[in-house]
Amino acid sequence: MPTTSQRARKLLKENKAKVIKRNPFTIQLLYATGESKQDISLNIDSGYLNIGFSVMTNKEELIAGEIKLLNGMVERNKEKAMYRRNKRKRLRYRSARWSNRKKKEDWLTPSIQHKLDSHIRFIDILYSILPINKTTIEVANFDIQRIKNPDIKSIGYQQGEQLGFYNLREYILHRDNHKCQNSNCKNKDKNPILEIHHIIFKSNGGTNTPSNLITLCNKCHTPENHKGFLKNWEPKIKSFKDATFMSIIRWKLVNQLKEKYNNVNITYGYLTKNKRINLKLEKSHINDAFSISGTKGHKRTNKYYKVLQVRRNNRSLETFKDAKYTDIRDGEIKNANELNCGRTKRNKNKNNENLKKYRGEKVRNGKRSIRKERYSLQPMDLVKYENRLYYVKGVQTKGKQIALKDLKKVPSINKIKLIKYGKGFNWII
Repeated sequence: MPTTSQRARKLLKENKAKVIKRNPFTIQLLYATGESKQDISLNIDSGYLNIGFSVMTNKEELIAGEIKLLNGMVERNKEKAMYRRNKRKRLRYRSARWSNRKKKEDWLTPSIQHKLDSHIRFIDILYSILPINKTTIEVANFDIQRIKNPDIKSIGYQQGEQLGFYNLREYILHRDNHKCQNSNCKNKDKNPILEIHHIIFKSNGGTNTPSNLITLCNKCHTPENHKGFLKNWEPKIKSFKDATFMSIIRWKLVNQLKEKYNNVNITYGYLTKNKRINLKLEKSHINDAFSISGTKGHKRTNKYYKVLQVRRNNRSLETFKDAKYTDIRDGEIKNANELNCGRTKRNKNKNNENLKKYRGEKVRNGKRSIRKERYSLQPMDLVKYENRLYYVKGVQTKGKQIALKDLKKVPSINKIKLIKYGKGFNWII
């Protein structure tokens, strides 16, 4: 049950309790007590990238915060599939396996399944440290078509913006009049090669929706420009990932929790919004979670947690570092990929300019880095150095030195004391 920090110190000093968890600070009593418990409710504002949570009694808020879920699962799964496919192709013969692969009726994509499981795991953590007797989850179902077009009706749902086009590329080219959309394009070719560009890069969460695609010529769509002006574009594009995610998993989340706990209820976004406005709170995941069942009589906590979900294991065994050269045009140091040969097509006349001629002095050789061992400390582990706590940023000099966040000095690993591993859900005040 919730207690005060003063009471906790006394119990620990008298050896009547032991520490179970550092954040949120949790102790377990070592002697028998009564069974009296307070009524504690858990409110969850579920989401695709962020989850708001608030745990409260009838009088006050005990714990509140926001969870930042792990992102980039799609790209990592694609990379894993690529390596696995290459490995299988090197074998002389491998019997066909595609015919016995079946998906269950409630199958979800790995990225969506991971986020759904993360919701369940975090709620289990809260149940393990508090006697929660009521859980309320905000769910919602979104009509994406109506959000885009409020006047859509009946057959309009089957007639999308790509109706009549063979594929997505054909639609994008038609929409952009088969012209490069870069206002500063200097391509003077009468028949330029047109390519489709992701305005928000896929590595940053961009999708293949038409609103995120634009037509560029091969002179503008280059690796150099991807690190230049294309990287700094800030288009007004609304993403519907959150809405789509909630429409997919809302009942799966509720049903799985009801199988584990018999005190799960649901609420809806419009009810939460109305309560938040009445409480005169700003829009945030934490305030939304509080507004689910909170009232003006509840005392808010003055300490909010930021919970980061950290990868448990990085399985990449090999990385490649590009060589670096001095660009003789402006004297800047650039990667070899930025000063490439420009060869992309068999037709030499349609290729980009050969930029290798601008390579000056080689600053750094390209190299393949193969990991041969795993280090004891990983990023986001909590350690103590010179009586102060730091989070690990990385490991240097083959595991002999540790880079710490908010500290320029790189100490030896022998001077570091591990306090807590930072994998999974990492609680930060």
